[in-house]
Amino acid sequence: MSNSANEYWKANLRLVAVLLTIWFVVSYLFGIILVDTLNTIRVGGVGLGFWFAQQGSIYTFLILIFVYAKKMNALDRKYDVHEDEGE
Repeated sequence: MSNSANEYWKANLRLVAVLLTIWFVVSYLFGIILVDTLNTIRVGGVGLGFWFAQQGSIYTFLILIFVYAKKMNALDRKYDVHEDEGE
C-alpha cells in the first residue's frame, strides 16, 4: 500500500474513532450511566438525562452522519480519491 493510501486510511480511521467516541459518550454515558445526574437539569419539562436517552442520542447520531459525509468528502478530495461529478 502506498504512503498516500496509508495516510488516507489512518485519517479515515481517526475520523471514525472520534465520531464513534462522541456517539458513545452521548448515547451510553449521558443516556445510561449519567442519567440520574443529568436529570437534575430540566429541559422542556424533562430531565436532561431522559432527553439524551430518548432523543438526544438520535439527534446526535443524525448530526454525526452529516459530519461524517462532509469530512469524508473533504478527505477524499485531499487524497484525490473522490468521485468525479457529472459522470
